[in-house]
Amino acid sequence: MRLKYLREQRKISQLKLALDLNMNQNSISRYETGVHEADYATLIKFADYFNVSIDYLLERTDNPQFFK
Repeated sequence: MRLKYLREQRKISQLKLALDLNMNQNSISRYETGVHEADYATLIKFADYFNVSIDYLLERTDNPQFFK
């Protein structure tokens, strides 16, 4: 998942992302390292937060834009 890449590109800490999304910082760390996989609702939160498609977030495409 591109979560860490997107977070670092925006210079956002794991803690800030967690607070913004009402999540735990440890959860963000586990998603970034692949220890845990995000459920569908969490994927939507991440995609909406970074304004990218879920396919981009999951590395299924290199196009970050939504398909229309």
